[in-house]
Amino acid sequence: MPSRLKTRSGIYLITPDRSDTEALCRQVAALLAQPAALLQYRHKGADAALRHEQASALLPICRRAGVPLIVNDDWRLALDIGADGVHLGGSDADPAAVRNAAGRDVIIGVSCYGDLERAAAMAALDVDYLAFGAVFPSPTKPLAPRAPLALFAEAKALGKPTVAIGGISPDNSGQLRAAGADFIAVISGVFDAPDPAAALTAYHLAFDKVPS
Repeated sequence: MPSRLKTRSGIYLITPDRSDTEALCRQVAALLAQPAALLQYRHKGADAALRHEQASALLPICRRAGVPLIVNDDWRLALDIGADGVHLGGSDADPAAVRNAAGRDVIIGVSCYGDLERAAAMAALDVDYLAFGAVFPSPTKPLAPRAPLALFAEAKALGKPTVAIGGISPDNSGQLRAAGADFIAVISGVFDAPDPAAALTAYHLAFDKVPS
């Protein structure tokens, strides 16, 4: 099955672990004044109530900006609020079971880490993108295994868009484009920057694949 991603490349913003919903929404709304390919809601430390509150609050912001909202890990939450998709890690639900429950329209992305065999197995399922990382040392996941850049060229044969994640900066974004990554995922490089909007602009310019 072809990918459901309408945008074929660009910046994939991932939210930081912030419990102030109003402040998070203000920052996301300001950032989405620029183009972004996708926004993932991720908050590993939040309880179910806060995750529901924050994901629900982000959804209309994403709708107004025309940016798909992806929920990290929790596919039931994604379905409950009507999000556009879910991102599944290796210890999350089986993508085939989630596709069965979610239906044909929901975007499903999967983490493949540095494992091309896992990527091939996932690509054989009805998923929409394959994420590899950490490609560089990551402040969000400092102990994460590294994914070699050669994976992106090798994964082209699998026929799914690829996402690079982990330690990505404007300075190394060009390497990822050259390696064949379709999307670059960013958390702290934008959200923790002194000027997040300027940081996002720098990523766009460096990756040189700004969505139209």
